[in-house]
Amino acid sequence: LITIKFEIMYASAIEEKDVSYSDGDQLNDFQDVDLLQSHGINVADIKKLKGAGICTIKGILMTTAKKLCNIKGLSEAKVDKIKEVSKSLCDSGFMTAFEVGERRKNIFKISTGSKELDKLLGGGLESMSITEAFGEFRTGKTQLSHTLCVLTQLPGANGYTGGKLLIVDSVMALFRVDFSGRGELADRQQKLAQLLARLQKISEEYNLAVFITNQMTADPGAALSFQADPKKPIGGNILAHASTTRIYLRKGRGELRIAKIYDSPDMPESEATFAITNGGIDDAKE
Repeated sequence: LITIKFEIMYASAIEEKDVSYSDGDQLNDFQDVDLLQSHGINVADIKKLKGAGICTIKGILMTTAKKLCNIKGLSEAKVDKIKEVSKSLCDSGFMTAFEVGERRKNIFKISTGSKELDKLLGGGLESMSITEAFGEFRTGKTQLSHTLCVLTQLPGANGYTGGKLLIVDSVMALFRVDFSGRGELADRQQKLAQLLARLQKISEEYNLAVFITNQMTADPGAALSFQADPKKPIGGNILAHASTTRIYLRKGRGELRIAKIYDSPDMPESEATFAITNGGIDDAKE
């Protein structure tokens, strides 16, 4: 089980177990770093890699040599050897469009609890990507997080065994506390970029879905540009570029909430209405 905590963070059952894919074969993504031992890398160095959170061969290839050299006890020569062995075990070169298409067959979707919201997202939360939901207070961000924590543990289509979801609620809360003013903005954005890069790396390395919530702020310049909605999500372009899909949540009547696709690479800009119930997120009742 992987658990990381910012303001509130959930990580549901990321377990060491086999995952059945649509083509029946397991990808090289989950090759354990222990394989390095049979290729001349000593156990002590493998332990150091695991201590730094690098547990797969692909994880080594996704980590820069500079960062590996910062691990205590790993010299530049050792890092070069580890990198060389890892490349021989896992093909990390360019991929053709056909290979990318085959890889995307392993992507799974996690239901949000609402059929309308699932339809808006093209079937639910997508793995190997970051989905961001932002909105004002009481728009259902944390309720959606709780519902996803439960539903992700249920088996799904294409051999999905459940439990592969990482949630950060909220991604910007502590950054707003720890960094204040324009003088610290550059440092804040750099730290934020590193966090988001790590989340993206984890989602691709382990084929899991990442769901983050975000807060909003008033835009002082909105009135000058005649924008209907003066509020915007915080985090700037760093967060906007890192999120694969962005969902704007706003309040409706009573317990109804409205979700709008704010940005998506493959879904049109449209809206869906859902409800917050005692049982979590559900479809709106007529």
